[in-house]
This record gives sequence, C-alpha cells and structure tokens, in this order.
Amino acid sequence: MVVKIYKEKCIGCGLCLEACPFDVLTLKDGIVDADGERCTDCGACEEVCPTEALEVDKPPKEMSQKEAEKVEIQKEKAHEIHKELERYKGIWVFVEHNRGEVAPVSWELMGEARRLADKLRTEVAAIVLGEDVQGIAQQAFHYGADKVYFIEDSVLKDYRNQAYTHGVVSLVNKYNPEIFLIGATSLGRDLAGSVATVVETGLTADCTVLDVEDESRYLLQSRPAFGGNIMATILCRHHRPQMATVRPRVFEMPKPDESRSGDIIQENLDLKEEDILTRVVEVVKERGSGVYLDKAEIIVAGGRGVGKKENMELLQDLANTLGGTLGASRAAVDAGWISVEHQVGQTGVTVRPKVYFALGISGAIQHLVGMQSSDIIVAVNKDPDAEIFKVATYGIVGDLSEVVPAITEEFKKRI
Repeated sequence: MVVKIYKEKCIGCGLCLEACPFDVLTLKDGIVDADGERCTDCGACEEVCPTEALEVDKPPKEMSQKEAEKVEIQKEKAHEIHKELERYKGIWVFVEHNRGEVAPVSWELMGEARRLADKLRTEVAAIVLGEDVQGIAQQAFHYGADKVYFIEDSVLKDYRNQAYTHGVVSLVNKYNPEIFLIGATSLGRDLAGSVATVVETGLTADCTVLDVEDESRYLLQSRPAFGGNIMATILCRHHRPQMATVRPRVFEMPKPDESRSGDIIQENLDLKEEDILTRVVEVVKERGSGVYLDKAEIIVAGGRGVGKKENMELLQDLANTLGGTLGASRAAVDAGWISVEHQVGQTGVTVRPKVYFALGISGAIQHLVGMQSSDIIVAVNKDPDAEIFKVATYGIVGDLSEVVPAITEEFKKRI
C-alpha cells in the first residue's frame, strides 16, 4: 500500500476523504481505509490529517496538470471546512414553554447536554424566547446551564414559526453553537426543521441515544431506521451546528441544583408584529380522554398477544388496581382494540415509567425504543424466546388470560 495508515491515531473525521481527489479512501467502522491499487500517492490526505494518522511512503507520482489542480482544490476545501468548524463552541438546548410553563423535555435535554458538555469540556447554554419569562432563565441554571441566551418580546408571547425561527437563527448565526438540541414535541419538530433549513445544517429527528466523540467532537445521533428494523448512528461531518430532536422521556430528568447560577445574554428580536404573517386568534384547550402516557408512573400495555378486544378489560383491571395507565403496542391499536393515544413506541409515545407491564408484546424494536428506559419492565408472553424478555426485569412465560387475573388478584390482596 502506498499510504501507511496508523489506525490507532485515526479519529474518523473524514477530512482525508474530502481531500482525496481519486476517491481512494473510505471509512470502515469509523477508521480510514485505502485502496492501495488505486492510490496515486499524491499526499493530499496526509497533508490534511489533523492527527497524523496517514503517511506517504513514496515520492508522489507524476500527475497531469488537471489532476494536480484537483488535488490543490481538495486540499483548500478540506482546510476551509476544518477551520470553519473550529469557530463553533458549546451545546445549546432550546427551552420550550407555553406561556411560562416549561415542557419537561427541555430539562431532560439540559441534563443530557450537561453530560455531553463535560465530555467535550465545553459549556451548556439555554435558549429562552417569549414574553415575561425571566423566571425560566433562572430555572435553566438550576438544571445545568452555564449561560442563557434570552430574547423577550411581546411578539413571542405565543409560538409562531416565523417569529421563533427568526429569533433562534439570529442567535445561532451570532454565537455559533457546536451542538443544538430541541425536544421532539409538535412545537420542537416545527421549529427545528425551520432553523436547520435556514442555517443550512443537518438535523436528525427523534433520537433515542446521544453521545460524542472526544477527538472529532462529532455528535453521535442514534435513532431507529428502515422502519425500526435497525438502529442508525448519524453524523453531521461538515456543517454546524449539529442538530437533533429527542422525544420526551427518553432521558432522565436531572435533579435541580438551586445553588447554580450563570450569565444571561439578552438580545433583541428585531421583528415587529406587522412583519408576522400569522396571528393567534384563540387558544382552545384540548378536551381529550386524559391519557398522558409520558407522565404515567405505572403503565399496563397490551400487544397482539392479548388476542381480542375483550381481553383488554383484563389489562384495564390491573391498571385500575395499581393506579396505572393503559398502554398498547401498534399491533393492538391497528387491530382496533384501543385508541391511538394509548400507543407506545416509535410511532406512538416514548415513556419512562417506574413500572411497565408488557403483556402479550413480542418486543419489536419499534416498540422497545419507546419503553426500554422504564425503571422496571414486567413481561408476560407465551413465547419463551420473545425479544421482550431480553429487556425485561421480570419475565413470566404463560397465557396472559390466566397470568394477568392472578397478578391482579394478588395485588388487590396486598394493597
């Protein structure tokens, strides 16, 4: 091989792939690899490598003027990208609220941002927009923020995409965050897509796992892909900020530390009411069935193994006995046994209860990503090889029509 690769030094940054004019280099499991037969020994990769993981052994072969020009262009491009990315610092969390009431996912993300920032040795900043929300800025420090970027304006009283996008984009362009996290709520999904589009960066939606690479500083954004059949880890190599949305209850709520404080940087919106194309005419409170799975501490969920709609009454009885909430897999919802607001999983709600009963649920990845962070998982299934038993704290192999009533009666006696 013409190019020598020191794999222990490689951080998988991808700069050498950009610099190589002949597409010789690839990344395998995050480590650079080369096609020795195609390598021309031009040295472009060695020059841009920040960790000296590549070394050219032989003098460069003679190249045509066109090839040499292409090498120089790629070198310049790689240097420009690397230099540009070095400007971005810090991890931001957008703090979502409804007229002062903060969405819990914002504080959950603040705790995760604190963990990631400690690994990268950088700061955590909260982004707060609204009217009369000074108290939220102070709360952000309690949950882990070092700094708060703050825009207060009557135009921001109610969420409107145009106004909030304008405010957030102005902050991003001025202060250059390295990572930007937003809750995957209805509001957060709407805002995140608009911001990513305007600042021309990547966005990974509905992440279930976040981590960072120390050397490359890449945000490792993991989420189900291909219909939930695999878990994909997505990187945003050449654009900043690295943006991701995360569903509520994916991460644990951090304990507030009221002794923490920090800096508040206030900016102006520079947008007038007459500039906004939409108006909030009326706020109508939802009158639903009162199913709040993301807040439930005990969930009794049924899947295809329940067998029929009538058997859902067995699960409801158990839920009532324990003061829990009834949940379901997509299979049970699609079968018409229960309404969609009870659905847990990739296409439903992500939950993090203290106890989760998985009754007649096989354990498909689409369902697991929505409940596997539960403190205790109790599974009942006829199939001893069901995937659900791999994540269960306690497992019972048996017919749920016999097991569930027995469990319910025993709980009634104990309670």
